[in-house]
Amino acid sequence: MSILAAFAVPHPPIILPEVGHGEEKKIARTTEAYRTVMKQAAALCPDTLVITSPHADSYLDYFAISPGPKASGDFGQFRAPQVTISVQYDAPLAQAISRAAEAEELPAGLLGTRHDDLDHGTMIPLYFFRQFLSLDQVKIVRIGLSGLSAGAHYHLGQLIARCSEALGRRTVFIASGDLSHKLKKDGPYGFAAEGPVFDKACMEALGKADFLSLLTMDHGLCTRAAECGLRSFWIMAGALDCKAVKAEALSHEDVFGVGYGVVSFEVIREDATRCIGKKLREAVLQYRQAKKAGEDDYVRLARHSVETFVTTKKPASLPGELPAAMKEERHGAFVSLHLNGELRGCIGTILPTRQNVAEEILYNGIAACSEDPRFSPVRPEELQDLEYSVDILEEPEPVSGPEELDVRKYGVIVQAASDHRRGLLLPDLEGVDTVEKQIRIARQKGRIGAAEPIRLWRFTVTRHGEN
Repeated sequence: MSILAAFAVPHPPIILPEVGHGEEKKIARTTEAYRTVMKQAAALCPDTLVITSPHADSYLDYFAISPGPKASGDFGQFRAPQVTISVQYDAPLAQAISRAAEAEELPAGLLGTRHDDLDHGTMIPLYFFRQFLSLDQVKIVRIGLSGLSAGAHYHLGQLIARCSEALGRRTVFIASGDLSHKLKKDGPYGFAAEGPVFDKACMEALGKADFLSLLTMDHGLCTRAAECGLRSFWIMAGALDCKAVKAEALSHEDVFGVGYGVVSFEVIREDATRCIGKKLREAVLQYRQAKKAGEDDYVRLARHSVETFVTTKKPASLPGELPAAMKEERHGAFVSLHLNGELRGCIGTILPTRQNVAEEILYNGIAACSEDPRFSPVRPEELQDLEYSVDILEEPEPVSGPEELDVRKYGVIVQAASDHRRGLLLPDLEGVDTVEKQIRIARQKGRIGAAEPIRLWRFTVTRHGEN
């Protein structure tokens, strides 16, 4: 059996006495649980520890596997440079995973390394592990996360298990990741109501080894909770595919406003009923069908525009049956595309430029999928997972200052007082919770300096579809 056990663990630097200087005592239950699971891991005498970390090199569309024979790091950025960690990489296993991913067209491999030093998400589990077994007696595979789908993360985990089996490795999987970062008003990231909801749902799913629930958690909830380790847990779930496991949730704490959970998974035996991949594909298909069934005429037209252009490179024709408002009214419109919970393109017009709203959507859909300078053009294989929203803009009105804005109700237009540079931000966006942040982002989009005098406009929208 290639995967001997797996552990979901947090990575708060303050848990180290050399960093916490006494503050670590406030999360003593997490420390105790950490020692318990790393003692379990060491007792298995693994050949290899596979560690997935949110703080290793990460990309939106690629899993970076750290290459080379060895690596080291320290906690200098946390004022403890004397604490060092050095490891030997399991280069043959890393190479095997990379080759397997390439063969199955999963974007993962040994390219894209930007930071050779070990990150703290990798080092903190090793800090505890080496208390029970020397790091000279085990090798490491370190893998970053990505912005790809839950299914892609799960698939990578399956390949890790498969390659470990092929090479005869006794492998322990360590999924490094904190939970929500928004659990307390006086915490470093503030409070969001979704934070405790996410932590409860995540810990319940982990504690029951309910990986399907973990893989299908709501993107909006996860984003608003500012979660850290979910994608790490997704890969772990894939590594445990088709295996019966004994799960135990040892601790959960939120003392510092960030969720720290420790959960162990002892592999009992192979179990075909635990093959979650097929169930996940079925759940994703049902989700896609439900989303399409719930789209209104505005969103359907945006989808029609994008899918037609991406597959034929030609603009779509307007459907014959459209509501009168779409054919008769003129408004500015924005089309936004999201993929796996991340923005994939957003282009629009502040004021109407076409004959009617329908044509505005039709051509802005093309622009959103092919002309947004922040992204490469949408590829045909991405179409089935794209989610759409369409914002219909009312005419902007000038305001005298930020006190007349409201991030939930109004979008904002910021224009430099000295010229025509201009930036726009739609209302009610994920992560934009203050007027100050809304204006700052609009300044950045318009390339307007933070100290430059500006003029402000506000506008309302009618939103169709998701944010």
